[in-house]
Amino acid sequence: MTLLKQVGTSCLIVGALALPFTAEAKYREDGRGTGPVIFVTSQGLYYDSIVLTDLPPMKGRFQELVVGMNGLETEYGPGEPGHLGGRWWVDANENGMMDLEDAYFLCPLLGPGRETP
Repeated sequence: MTLLKQVGTSCLIVGALALPFTAEAKYREDGRGTGPVIFVTSQGLYYDSIVLTDLPPMKGRFQELVVGMNGLETEYGPGEPGHLGGRWWVDANENGMMDLEDAYFLCPLLGPGRETP
């Protein structure tokens, strides 16, 4: 996959995933902006996030980000061994494996986590 195609795919997926949450997020009164909100299942907490423009190299470890019952979800959050600091992948081709057809991006979680979106 060419770099341009990878960038386009990542932006498209991140934008599509974040779209349902930005309308709600822009009315937050906590001053945290309009970025996506991510639910960490192991903690039962929601975290604000920002999407960075720099794409990570497709080497190393990535944490899976999925759309679940609580919106965007991941298993581990800040302070847990499985949290990778915002190096995410979305299984764009739904084959259950990280490969060149998936989306990879940087999107750090901003603490503290909270119990409501």
